[in-house]
Amino acid sequence: MSSQSAFQRGVGPLLQLLLSGKEEAVLSIAPDEVLRERIEILAAKSTEDRLSKEERAEYAGYAQANKFVAILRREARTRQAGVVP
Repeated sequence: MSSQSAFQRGVGPLLQLLLSGKEEAVLSIAPDEVLRERIEILAAKSTEDRLSKEERAEYAGYAQANKFVAILRREARTRQAGVVP
């Protein structure tokens, strides 16, 4: 079993609960402008290797959240297309 298949099997029931009938809402969510600006600031500082310890932790948290949202959005698109795992 691939890593992707194992992940899908592990979180499939939770995704079903979270997404059932809410695919369009999940796909329409976007970060607000203040959050977007903060992430851009942290990204620039990270590129320049100027993040403080606290900022590094904050930036890592945003990266984790981004991965979670990407998974939800991918699953929502899949379900909208009628391909329910």
